[in-house]
Amino acid sequence: MSTPEQYVSVRYLVDDVHAAVDFYTAHLGFHLKTSAAPAFADVVRGPLRLLLSGPASSGARATPNDATSPGRNRIHLIVDDLDTEIDRLRDAGLAFRSELVSGPGGRQILLADPAGNLIELFQPAGEATPASI
Repeated sequence: MSTPEQYVSVRYLVDDVHAAVDFYTAHLGFHLKTSAAPAFADVVRGPLRLLLSGPASSGARATPNDATSPGRNRIHLIVDDLDTEIDRLRDAGLAFRSELVSGPGGRQILLADPAGNLIELFQPAGEATPASI
């Protein structure tokens, strides 16, 4: 079954749907698609539809009790200028969960949403590189 809008959907369990929507829309370029807060909302960035399921949502209720904490998985957002994004997010008062890591494929840093779900900001190698490298 296909629809005109095709998204890749990822579900994150969150403690506070309003706080999660605010985080993703204010800081990471998502826009609100639908809201049934406080139970559920979904936000979209390009082809990614992020399902934000609060404790009262059916998605959260279907999750086994031993799998309710945030995991090591994360969404991966490509950015053009990682240093600028880091500065912008720090200026907004956000704290990062990792140091900046560089590898052959590019550079990355992790931050967490209000519920502790990880977000990887990634700048591919060969894109705009900082003067310090």
